[in-house]
Order: sequence, then structure tokens, then C-alpha cells
Amino acid sequence: MSSKVTVKNVNIGIDEASRAKIAEGLSRLLADTYTLYLKTHNFHWNVTGPMFQTLHLMFETQYTELALAVDLIAERIRALGYPAPGTYSEYAKLSSIPETPGVPKAVEMIRLLVEGQEAVVRTARSIFPVIEEVNDEPTADLLTQRMQVHEKTAWMLRSLLEE
Repeated sequence: MSSKVTVKNVNIGIDEASRAKIAEGLSRLLADTYTLYLKTHNFHWNVTGPMFQTLHLMFETQYTELALAVDLIAERIRALGYPAPGTYSEYAKLSSIPETPGVPKAVEMIRLLVEGQEAVVRTARSIFPVIEEVNDEPTADLLTQRMQVHEKTAWMLRSLLEE
């Protein structure tokens, strides 16, 4: 007879209520990250214009990094004892990043991706109060790394918009 692991018997030094709050925050971060991944991949496929080659390659680098990030975030949610959201309908409810209908011009794509990168940073930053309260260093480390990547990427994209 195998024993089933449940949320209640995860014993990592963080109480269940705190783990639930952290998992909820990470679920929002996962939704934002996946939504930004999809938007970036879409723009990679559909970008046109004089900056095509530069943006096509830049967007590919960015969506590849995001694809790896969603796995790290989902695995942290699982380590806390909760299921990771994994459907478009869940992401639509949880994400702070709106879908972009149609195919915007290249400059608008860049502007929208800056907004998306910054939204992910804000979501990550919003989780810090609860993780600091319970000394959840692994989540703090993950969030710090994610924030560094997104802040740098936003800066690089913003630089393309300057005249």
C-alpha cells in the first residue's frame, strides 16, 4: 500500500497556509511567464520590416529563455506541495498580461513586450512579502533570478524604442 503525498504532509519548514499563498503567487507568475512566452513566440513568427532579422533572432532568444523559466516556476509550485496550473483558461484568469489580437507593427511588438517583461517583474516582486515572512530562500532565489532576467530584457527592448 503506497502512501499518497498531500499538501498537508509536506514538511519543509513552511506552514501550509504560507505555502498556499506562495504557490498562489507563483501560479500568477507562471501564468504571466507563459503568456509572455506565447506573445513573444507569436511576434517571432510574425514580425516584419527593416528590423526583421534582429527582432526575429532576439524574440527567439527571449521565448527560449521563457520556455525554460516556466518549468522552474512550475517545479517550485510542486515542491511546495501544490499543483501547477497548466491550461490556457487558467492562465487567462491568473495572468496580468493581456492577449494581443492581430499582428501589430514591429515597434508596437517591442512596446508590448516591454510591458510584458515589466508585468512579470511586478508579479514576482509582489510575492516577496510572504516569502520573506517565512524565510523561503529557494523561492526568493528563483524570484530574484527571474526579476534580473526580465528587468534586463525590458531594458534591452526599451533601448530599441529610443531615437
